[in-house]
Parts: sequence; structure tokens; C-alpha cells
Amino acid sequence: MDETRLYPLRFEPIYQYRLWGGRRLANLLSAPLPGDGPIGEAWVLTDRADHQSQIANGPLKGQTLGQVMKRFPESLMGKLSSRFTHFPLLLKFLDAHEMLSVQVHPSDAHPDLIPEGDTAKTEAWVVIDAAKGSQIYAGLKSGTTAGSLKESLLDGTIADHLVSISPNPGDAVFIPGGTVHTLGDDVVVFEVQQNSDTTFRLYDWGHIDPETKKPRALQVDEALACIEFGGSNGGLISPRVETTSPAERERLFDCHAFRLWRLLGQDRFTVGAKGEPRVLVGINGSGQLIYDGTTYTIGKGDVWLLPAEAGECQFQPSGEVNVLEIAIP
Repeated sequence: MDETRLYPLRFEPIYQYRLWGGRRLANLLSAPLPGDGPIGEAWVLTDRADHQSQIANGPLKGQTLGQVMKRFPESLMGKLSSRFTHFPLLLKFLDAHEMLSVQVHPSDAHPDLIPEGDTAKTEAWVVIDAAKGSQIYAGLKSGTTAGSLKESLLDGTIADHLVSISPNPGDAVFIPGGTVHTLGDDVVVFEVQQNSDTTFRLYDWGHIDPETKKPRALQVDEALACIEFGGSNGGLISPRVETTSPAERERLFDCHAFRLWRLLGQDRFTVGAKGEPRVLVGINGSGQLIYDGTTYTIGKGDVWLLPAEAGECQFQPSGEVNVLEIAIP
């Protein structure tokens, strides 16, 4: 009989080289960046065969998220344990110093475009930092057709067909599967997405990969096949304030794959939920998570997984905090 009890779990980031990346994640995360090249992504919670988050605290330190999913399915996932054999979300921080490729992810409406073992991919961004010229594109302008979009790939005018957003810190952008999107020119975001790594590139701004000295591969036919040309509900969203005391709780995203709230305040508030896991992400400030008589410090850039058996916990801020809380529907 396994007598180990689960507790709030902190994870180490997995840094990813990206040619469009920068070095600003060093200002957000405590783990030092490797080398001196461009780091575009920090995968901060992942349960994939090729990338497994490792626990950084407590008796389970060094074990992976996948191992804990197998060892403690009911304790970790609660009422969701029968639905998932792998943790269904992938969480990242992105530092887009240059523009990412213009890309699209498949939705459930196109199972033929989803590789075996993967899923559709809906995602969302919360802007952490942005420069004066930063840019986000999310969705197609009205009237754009497959023909006109394909023509724009040849003459480099694709941006003329994309809905443009000038991002500010705190902005929330929803990217359902089938939505054309990109971002860059010095913007840092937190990303929540389905646990999928399926991406189809439409256009790559003439980027040359310095490692291969060649352009990156495009998947134009696959991308065009899964774009929702009739319009999507993606783009910039308006937060919905659910409570204002003891902390302001704003609901940013509520879709089939995830729910996400932003918690702002300096007084003690409740996090977590009975019978289901929750994820906490520190954006600004710090505080103490209190569970079963033990305190756990949550600081800027930290990612913590609250197991289902933890239920509701108390969070005591050390001054003003900005914390994201994520649920699985």
C-alpha cells in the first residue's frame, strides 16, 4: 500500500531554444537560463513523452508529472481521474523577441489532421510584458478567403488579412483551434493550452534557422485545411469580475479545455477546489500557500499543482499579488 500523501507540487521549468526567442525569461523565472542563445519558451507544466516536468519540492522531488499521474491518479485528479491518463494541459511562458511564424492548430473538427497520440489544440495567452512595438495577431479579418490568404503568402502581405492587437500587460487573448495567430516584437506571455504539440506554419517572415542555415518547414496545405474561415471566437477578451473581496477574482477564459482566473489582492484568499486539481501560477508578488499545517512560498514565475485531495487552501499574500488559477472542466 502506498502511504505517501500528495501535497502541493512545484515544478522546474524546461527551457526551449527558439530562433525567435530572447533572454527575458531570466527576469521572470528563478531557474537560470542555459547558455547565451535565444530561449523562446519555458515549459512549466508538461506531461509528454518527450518532455516531462520534474517535481522540485518535498518527498516526491525528482519524480515526473507522468509518474505521479500513474502512481496517484485519484489523489491527484479526483473526479477527473477516469478521464485522463496524461495531464491534459501544457503550460508555458513565451519570450517572443522576434515574430513567431504565422500558424494554426487543428480543432476537434479535423481529426484527420491530428497525429496519432496527440489532441486538438486550443490555447490562450496572458500578456506579462510588452514593448511599444509589440504585436499579436489573432484571427482573420472579415472577408478573407482561402484564395486571398494563399495569395498573400506569395507576396508577403499576410499581415493585411490578420486581426491586429497592440498588447499591454494583463491583456488576455483566446486562440481556439482553427484560429490563425502569431505574436512577437518583444512580448512575453503566459500560455495555457491543451496537451498537444501540433502546429501548422503558414508563413515564417523569411526566418533562417541559424542552426541549419535554412528556412523552417511550412505546412501550408494542412494549415489551410483546418482554418475556420467563417470566423472564430478568438482574440482579445474582456475579463469578467466574479468577486472583489477578499481578493479581486477575474475570469479570463472558460472553454471546453480549461478555465483560468486572475486573483489580485493583498488579503488572505481561498484557492483550490474540492475533488479536482488546480494549478497556481505566480505572475507578480509572492505569498504563502497554507495546506495541512505547512506553508509553501509561491513567488513570481512559480508554478504549483494542487492535487485534488488538497481541496481548498488558503493563500496569504506578502503585499500585492497577481496569481493565476487554472482548472480543468
